[in-house]
Formats: sequence, structure tokens, C-alpha cells
Amino acid sequence: MRAAVVHRHGEPEELGFEAAFTDPTPAPGEVVIKVGACSLNYHDVFTRRGMPGIKVPMPIIMGLDLAGEVAELGPGVEGWSIGDRVLVDPTDWEDGTLMGETRHGGLAEYCAVNARQLIRLDDRVSFADAAALPVAYGTAHRMMITNGRIAAGEKIVVLGASGGVGTCCVLLAKLAGAEVVACASSPAKLDRLAAMGADHLVNYVEEDWVAWVRSHYGRPTRLRAEGGVDVVVNFTGGDTWAKSLRALRLGGRMLTCGATAGYDPKTDIRYIWTYELDIKGSNGWRREDLTGLLDLVADGRLKPEIDSILPLEEAREGVRLLEDREVMGKVIIQP
Repeated sequence: MRAAVVHRHGEPEELGFEAAFTDPTPAPGEVVIKVGACSLNYHDVFTRRGMPGIKVPMPIIMGLDLAGEVAELGPGVEGWSIGDRVLVDPTDWEDGTLMGETRHGGLAEYCAVNARQLIRLDDRVSFADAAALPVAYGTAHRMMITNGRIAAGEKIVVLGASGGVGTCCVLLAKLAGAEVVACASSPAKLDRLAAMGADHLVNYVEEDWVAWVRSHYGRPTRLRAEGGVDVVVNFTGGDTWAKSLRALRLGGRMLTCGATAGYDPKTDIRYIWTYELDIKGSNGWRREDLTGLLDLVADGRLKPEIDSILPLEEAREGVRLLEDREVMGKVIIQP
């Protein structure tokens, strides 16, 4: 089969296209999926580069998020038929394996997965839209809805709003009826965020976003829940962490699911206790987050933001676009 394969960790050229990689065969309890679409995540960049403490079996086919049709049933598989449309939960919650990292993923024509990872796919949901969901949108759903419990009328700042997680945060906040301040690094990205429904736009390269928040919503006060915003979505960390604390109102919430700009930032604990702030962390997704998202897509209430759709032969270029942060939303690979 055709596949995009990494044989050793390193730079972009280590992700190569192969026209005759070995076809997968299903073990007991597994199925083989004919891949309809696979989305890329920044995690794929880390996998190609190599991550401290994580051993990746080589060669490896990357790609955590995939959707397609059941092409072959392994021994003992029940409840599924050849031709069934499915989304694959990237994590096997029983043995902890992760698609595209500890076993072959979706950057190929076919992929073997454990049948317990399958989620039935409504005919109204395309393979591309389904594949866009698990890692980025599932993480955003858990952070914003399952744990964050955002509500109508709340004022929400989304930092890094142009990526896969960020765009979903904007979409989910608007679905909930919130007022959204989207922060991104270029006019083109901000224009697309405006088209997605963001109420306010801040170019954080050209403008101090905390100063913008205070000029529009006032400074927080320790006596009344006035001034500042209700929620800051911050999965960047780094030098944005302490700034985020200064933007929140009394009793405000900081939602986080990552630290792409640095995991050990300086902070100012005084803001946390003075303004009784609530910092909520979310780690990935769970099955209910994925099924909730699929329901929203099937009903037409949510449309994943897709930047580009590329053929399998251009998987390396797709990963480069992510690595160089040239994307708005998700990059989809269609074998």
C-alpha cells in the first residue's frame, strides 16, 4: 500500500512517501480501515522529531486522527461489517496505545485498529470533517464544554485562536452564546476568525492584548465581579501565562490544555488569591467528547475549520505547514 513513513527521528525529510509499504493484517479483535481522511496535528511534528521519554517503534506511519470504511474484520470482531463508515478514537483506553505514535496511524491507504476504538459515523458527516475532530476538537470540547462549562453571555479571550484547538474554541464559544475575543498573529488569520463569528479581533504581534481587554472591559476589582473577562483560554503558557491572570475578572477562569510556548512560566500568585481565580486543566479528550462533536457536525451546528486538503504524497508538506505555523485550522490528508 501507499504510505507516508518515518524510519528515524529528525528533520522534515525523514518523513518519506513509499508506494509499496506492507499492507496491514488485523489481529484478533482488530479491523482494517480503508482510510478516507487523516488530519495532521502538531503532535505529528513532535513524533517525527522525537520526544524525550517516549519510544516510538520504527518505522512508523504517523497520523492520529483518521476516518474511513471497515475493509477487513479480524477474528472475534462482532457488531461491525465491511463497508461501515467509522471514526477512530486515536487512544485505545484499555491498553494506552496511541495511533501514529505507538502503532501505525492514518497516513496510509489502510490502517489496522482495535475494534473497540471505532465510532460509528453518520452519513451526514464527511470523512474529512470527522478526521478533523479527535485530537484538536476533542481536546477543545473537553476544555471548553465538559470541564470549562462556558455559558451564554460570558466574555472569553482565546489565545492562539487560529490553530486546530483555537478555532474549535472559538466555534464552541459562539455556539454557547459567549462573546469572543480572538487573538492571532496576522490580519489574514484574524479575517478568517471574524468569518467564523469572533466578536473582537486582536493582533497580539502589534498590540498588547491585556491592555486591549482592560480598555474594553475595564480593570478587575477584588470587591465586585466587574472589569476583566470571564474566561481566558490559554494553552500556550510561556510569557502569556502571567498576563492572562491580569485579564480575568473576580472569580474568572483560566482554561488550559497545553503549553506550546513553555511549560514553566513565571507567574504571580497574588492575582490568583486576590481575585479568587479558577485555573482548570484538561488533558486530551474522552469518548463522550468525540460523540458530542459528531452530533454537532451531523446536525449542521458545527463545521470544522479546514485549511487545506492534500494527497498522501504531500504529507510531508502538510506537516511542514503545521511546523511553520502557516495554517488556519486543520490540514487533511486524503489517500
